[in-house]
Amino acid sequence: MLRRRLALAPLYVGLLITTCAAARAEPRALVELFTSQGCSSCPPADTLLGELAADPSVVAISVPIDYWDYLGWKDTLSLPGHSQRQRAYARLRGDREVYTPQIVVDGSVHVLGSDRAAVKRAITQTAARNAAIMSLPVLVSVESGTLTVKIKASDKTRDSGEVWLCPLSRSVSVAIAHGENDGRTINYSNVVRGWRKLGAYTDADGQWDIPLADFKAEGIDAAAVMVQEGSHDKPGIILGAAYTALPDSHGLVTGVAH
Repeated sequence: MLRRRLALAPLYVGLLITTCAAARAEPRALVELFTSQGCSSCPPADTLLGELAADPSVVAISVPIDYWDYLGWKDTLSLPGHSQRQRAYARLRGDREVYTPQIVVDGSVHVLGSDRAAVKRAITQTAARNAAIMSLPVLVSVESGTLTVKIKASDKTRDSGEVWLCPLSRSVSVAIAHGENDGRTINYSNVVRGWRKLGAYTDADGQWDIPLADFKAEGIDAAAVMVQEGSHDKPGIILGAAYTALPDSHGLVTGVAH
């Protein structure tokens, strides 16, 4: 069933490693799927997110929430901050729409997460409505054990914001033993495993060099970077984003970067 929760709360917050695996700043949208293992309506949205994750024209991430855990199954991938991020979006939009599965496109528009046509329309319409959305060139690269993030200032935006790094697990299969999805094994794509603020964006070029050892743990094999208007408790539109696969234990980058 489509799960809604109208509650507001504060936001809490094949390449060798010796070569450069770079992500060009060309994605046209950041797509966030707020999903739950305890939601019977979510699996089709999880499948759609997996398809979007393979599309180099978007940065697609799964953001598992925890507010349905009381229904009989504790989501094994959720983080409390994810629920608070979703509520903060609703608070800023002013519509109080908090539900699963919900996709938020470019921090601006929300649609039913399993509605392929609606997601496609939102990706097209958000950029048309606001020239600042995804206007910042963001480049991520991996070389010699370091993730480098570079941002080039754009004449389309003069707003300030924050730069965030999200370690990702590209594919996680979960066998669900209780709740609405009892007995199902569901695959989740580009699952956000944490949030790291790299710094502020102030309408100027910027660069951050982060050792992979600082954030790459077991199961972390990709990363997304986003520049978002506003602050962590008042997140606004997405000014730019990028995605890259990370090297495995043999120093190989096995996925695409964009």
